[in-house]
Amino acid sequence: MFKIKKINPEAKSEINTGFGVNSSDYGGRFLHKNGKPNIQIKGISTIERISWYHILLDMPRWKFLLTIVLFYLCVNLLFASVYYLLGLQEFGGSATSSHFRQFMEAFFFSSQSFTVGGYGRADAGHLLINSLCAFEAFLGLLSLAVVTGLLYGRFSRPKAYLRFSEKAILAPFHEQKAIMLRLAPFKNTTLTDAEAKVTLGLIVEENGNMVNKFYQLPLEYSTVNSLTLSWTIVHPITETSPFYNFTKEDFENAQGEILVYIKAFDDMFSNTVVSRTSYTLKELVIGAKFNPMYHRSEHENKTLLHLDKLNSYKTVELDF
Repeated sequence: MFKIKKINPEAKSEINTGFGVNSSDYGGRFLHKNGKPNIQIKGISTIERISWYHILLDMPRWKFLLTIVLFYLCVNLLFASVYYLLGLQEFGGSATSSHFRQFMEAFFFSSQSFTVGGYGRADAGHLLINSLCAFEAFLGLLSLAVVTGLLYGRFSRPKAYLRFSEKAILAPFHEQKAIMLRLAPFKNTTLTDAEAKVTLGLIVEENGNMVNKFYQLPLEYSTVNSLTLSWTIVHPITETSPFYNFTKEDFENAQGEILVYIKAFDDMFSNTVVSRTSYTLKELVIGAKFNPMYHRSEHENKTLLHLDKLNSYKTVELDF
């Protein structure tokens, strides 16, 4: 295994990160690119360790809508099958002959009961079927309340609408070097009092064992008053940086991850929002510089921010 140089003793080490210390017990990266921990819980049943409420809140919009539609169809297909087996002769207005038409009659009757619509196309004439209809209507009311709560939760949940650059870069900076990454808001929200915290997780040798060590990376600016344009977060590699005296070979072969935490106040939600991501050192581009992503408009009356240039950079010479 490649061994990096001794970490700069001036670098500030962190011990309260919440991540494990023994690198042999840790697999893969600490955080996924979307900011979620790379952890899988074992030892308890799936039902106990999974919050379906959080899953439904976090899943993509198309999956959420598809889940609702599939749930609606499955429930109605289940009840339609029961009504069909009980016999449609108990339903008024169900004089169709083909089995398919009879089943569709039962399906639409089920959908009316489930949504408490009751269009009057068919009505139940048996106590057992009426009891089943009442139960389905009750289930429909509960389902409507759950779906309404989930829709409200998805729309009202505070979220930091930020996009991060796919790569971090190692760039020249004030006759030195610096690690840079870039982010930008992508919704019509106003974020103020934005604060960034960047932590380095590095696998190093300590007393003959490979361990995870964490270091807080000092930033050129850790806060901005208003986050309306892109923000390039810069960690200058000075005497207090754990990357101080790193060679190009060290950067290319070291096993580590840069953890990024962003916290800001959203005026529309009137609440604090948080976003996270990470970059492994394999995702660090050595010798690069971000291209500008905003400029003055043609009529010079506004500033244009090009989100499609968030990942745009050019290679530059870098001295070690």
